[in-house]
Amino acid sequence: LCSNNNPYASFGATLARDEEQNLWSTPHDVTHTEADDDRVLYNMIVVRNQLDKDSEEWQKLNYDIYTLRQTRKEVRSRWKHILEDLGFQKEADSLLSVTKLSIISDSQNMSKARDILLKLSEETNIFPTSWELSERYLFVVDRLIALDAADEFFQMASAVYPKRPGGDRADESPRPLQS
Repeated sequence: LCSNNNPYASFGATLARDEEQNLWSTPHDVTHTEADDDRVLYNMIVVRNQLDKDSEEWQKLNYDIYTLRQTRKEVRSRWKHILEDLGFQKEADSLLSVTKLSIISDSQNMSKARDILLKLSEETNIFPTSWELSERYLFVVDRLIALDAADEFFQMASAVYPKRPGGDRADESPRPLQS
């Protein structure tokens, strides 16, 4: 996970990305990292761009790409919401910013960061049920450990996005119809 040993350093052009190749959120967002989940999305985009736009396969891939991007935006939004609630209003975006140049602040924190990230995945609904853990959030948790805020983040995530027996989040319950 160190930037010097990035196995994806030679993967694709990394400096100039247009909206179509951006793997995380907004056009020209340089905060993405080229990890396994980025490779999957990138490969979907490459395959889609080789298909005829009128084909059913193109439409399906386009929908899958859109859905994956929206899911990523939603997860990032959840993290940002919690960070802001913890008092990191001005720092939330920079805490969530992960690039190829990002490094783990202290290698001794790596195990703790993994444990907390896994605990977030298993005991909260901050990530969707089908979500595969992203390396990006390992860096974010490492930063929270360095700020001595990781435990508070977990507690807040547990309160805001509690795991329900049926897998539903508290904020996803059906809303009553308005008359």
